[in-house]
Amino acid sequence: HGRVVFYDYDEICYMTECNFRQIPPPRYPEDEWSADPWYSVAPNDIFPEEFATFLLQKPQVREIMLQLHKEMFDANYWKMLQSNIKVGVFEDVYPYRRKKRFKYQRGG
Repeated sequence: HGRVVFYDYDEICYMTECNFRQIPPPRYPEDEWSADPWYSVAPNDIFPEEFATFLLQKPQVREIMLQLHKEMFDANYWKMLQSNIKVGVFEDVYPYRRKKRFKYQRGG
């Protein structure tokens, strides 16, 4: 359909198929050091707060992203986008300013 709806490092799916979750707080301090999570994880579970860990390796980039787009690391933001999609509201996201984009002409 000419658009990427949601991209994860190992799969592509519709945002409406994702289950965006916050990582629950540890039950005990030792939980954070365990090799296994203290919470259940289903196949479509996505934890946006983990995005920064593998996407923002450079401290300078991390700082800028967290200042400008910290909502991207919050499950509630993604749930709001899902709600919008379900009622027919689709967000347009442009990675470049208008003057940097290719000119698009319909029909040719």
